[in-house]
Amino acid sequence: MKEYYLAVDIGASSGRHILGWKEKGQLKTQEVYRFENSLENRDGYLCWDTEKLFAFILEGMRRCKEMGKIPVSMGIDTWAVDFVLLDEQNQVLGQTVGYRDKRTEGMDRRVWQRVPPEELYERTGIQKQMFNSIYQLEAIRKQQPKNLEKARNFLLFPDYFHYLLTGVMACEYTNATTTQLVSPSDKDWDRELLEKLGYPKKIFPKILKAGTPLGDLRPEIQEAVGFNCQVTLPATHDTGSAVVAVPALEEDFLYISSGTWSLMGTECEEALVNRESREANFTNEGGYGYRFRYQKNIMGLWMIQSVKRELENRYGFEELCRMAEEKKDFPSRVEVNDGRFLSPDSMTAEIQAACREKDMPAPGTPGELAAVIYQSLADCYAATAREIEELTGKSYPCIYIVGGGSNARYLNQLTADRSGKAVFAGPGEGTAMGNLAVQMLSLETFWTVDEARQCIFHSFPVEQYVPGCENP
Repeated sequence: MKEYYLAVDIGASSGRHILGWKEKGQLKTQEVYRFENSLENRDGYLCWDTEKLFAFILEGMRRCKEMGKIPVSMGIDTWAVDFVLLDEQNQVLGQTVGYRDKRTEGMDRRVWQRVPPEELYERTGIQKQMFNSIYQLEAIRKQQPKNLEKARNFLLFPDYFHYLLTGVMACEYTNATTTQLVSPSDKDWDRELLEKLGYPKKIFPKILKAGTPLGDLRPEIQEAVGFNCQVTLPATHDTGSAVVAVPALEEDFLYISSGTWSLMGTECEEALVNRESREANFTNEGGYGYRFRYQKNIMGLWMIQSVKRELENRYGFEELCRMAEEKKDFPSRVEVNDGRFLSPDSMTAEIQAACREKDMPAPGTPGELAAVIYQSLADCYAATAREIEELTGKSYPCIYIVGGGSNARYLNQLTADRSGKAVFAGPGEGTAMGNLAVQMLSLETFWTVDEARQCIFHSFPVEQYVPGCENP
């Protein structure tokens, strides 16, 4: 009898339920349910609808029951840094504000008055991003101080959903590290740092490592979905799960988890918290098995996604890639990590303005816009690869791209050309595959990460792109 595992993978624009099982040495998967997700403007804040998201989670579980494929285990991953504060009755305090909201503007300077940025990096190893939880908490303290005073529990989004399913409150390690409040040496909340910042230490629950069984579904959830199963913590940060699914056969490799964001890096046994890493804005986020994801956040496909929406979705991503290739000689480039592209009123206008400010031609057609974005991303990937090699002292012959962006064939070829490295692209559902793999490791369907990665390599299409080759 097959043992099914359920990965609930929720991204900033959509979510999906994917069942996985092992059959004849391969990992088989089936998409059960898919739903849309987006930020909503509520009282002047960009917010997530957590109630709607949890309803989607339950609906996807019910679909498993209808299909007669009951999972033995399930786990949820989402994006990082966003959280809820719960009061004494475990009700959410305030709005569930998202990371693209502008409430954190200026909060870095307030934090640095108590803990200088150099010390903050040494203590946590996490790169400065204006949306990190540390700055979101500072925004709450400044703008809604009573919510912080009333708070009794702090839970990142996947931890909150796991709590609703099981009644157990805990924070999973890979996602907890993105708060910029966790010690890379102790693998726990930096209590001294919390005290310096003035954040209430009592609200931060125990940190558990990926692969920890959290418990059974609560009775009312069992009734709602029609079955019981174990909830197992995957790497709840979607990038943490995606890196588990990198189908690398080498010990040392570069990866790009490519989606709304592009997270590019390598795995390390120890955190690199030196001055050079801080100045290059590299982060040391937690990975499965207490490895470290030494990586850089890159704006990623958010830019082309935004332009696609502004073009009223007249063109698909494949068509935009084709039009970008036709305009490959368009000369303009932008700095994709510039904060101006995080949440502009118009991505098209912002790209055009950035080009004009550097005395470069402003893109006017969809093909020119796509060319600027894809060419700029590839340049950034190549530069980041060189930085990683310099900072780690290692040479990496290839780059693995997992996630939805692995389907962007033109960008994959550009990345190979600009970096001079072979690129391996796939699987497209890398995050869900990694989520499943951690659950299967927990229940000993896989014994090691290397075994899981090799299984993924042989179970799903992985395309190779060679530098200088027009047609992969």
